[in-house]
Amino acid sequence: MTGHVHPISATISRINSIFTQLGFEFAEGPLIESEYYNFDALNVPRDHPARDMQDTFWVKGMQEAVLRTHTSPVQVRYMEKNTPPIRIIAPGRVFRNEATDATHEAQFFQFEGLYIDRGVSLAHLKGVLEHFFTEFYGREITVRFRPGYFPFVEPGVEVDMKFKRRDGTEAWVEIMGAGMVHPNVLTAGGIDPKVYSGFAFGVGIERLLMIAAEVPDVRLFHSPDLRFIHQF
Repeated sequence: MTGHVHPISATISRINSIFTQLGFEFAEGPLIESEYYNFDALNVPRDHPARDMQDTFWVKGMQEAVLRTHTSPVQVRYMEKNTPPIRIIAPGRVFRNEATDATHEAQFFQFEGLYIDRGVSLAHLKGVLEHFFTEFYGREITVRFRPGYFPFVEPGVEVDMKFKRRDGTEAWVEIMGAGMVHPNVLTAGGIDPKVYSGFAFGVGIERLLMIAAEVPDVRLFHSPDLRFIHQF
């Protein structure tokens, strides 16, 4: 039997291709992160629930080390070594210490986007996301913002997109969190928040695929059942 690329790997390549056209670079970081890069540099308070054992896998025998809970640490590491303008996407595997069900997994793939320059606004974020979704799903997509809270952005927004189902009906679907990079995060990355601004967003790659292919259970993407994988 001829092998083929796993749907998640193929999707990462497709995402990278779309953002490359917009001048974004591909960035990566370690799966095992320090508490500083995973939380402190991202303005996550010491008493934030995300630091609790039930949400984070702490690495035994390594002081203040965790399996990264998001790919946002890549943003800070990149900012430390580069000067604006910065445009990157950071796809990769992340880990959450939570029960698994049809919409949650203890490990999944995520990709983050970061754009920093002079005069960046939420309008730029909306334009980039609408372009990406339209290219990714092969149809015109509209997005809307709702207020949301994330420690590393201010203001933060929940992003919905209007998506047409296979039966022709349309619905607003919550797809990701985003917002303007918090001044404290810019400062942690060595960038002056009085001069530069930026936006960031993050979305689960399996989530994108579940919507596109109407897959009912996220766990199928990590199943050894080749009958599912061969459908892509």
